Amino acid sequence: MRLDKFLKVSRILKRRTVAQEAANGGKVDVNGRPAKPACQLKVGDTVCVHFAGADLTFRVKMLKETVKKDEASDMYEIVSDL
Repeated sequence: MRLDKFLKVSRILKRRTVAQEAANGGKVDVNGRPAKPACQLKVGDTVCVHFAGADLTFRVKMLKETVKKDEASDMYEIVSDL
């Protein structure tokens, strides 16, 4: 699954265009390397999103094209949020 789509479906970021802008702006790392929106995620990948005030690091637990709002947080496991 594409990085930008995962961020949107998992509700980490609100819209896919916001996810694309964040990745293009160098604010998203996958496995320690800067990632583009089209980066293909796999289960077990570690993603770090650099927000203005903090970083959110999480591990991908599952990939689904669509999920209900209640199940979105099941797609990832937070490693650290500084």
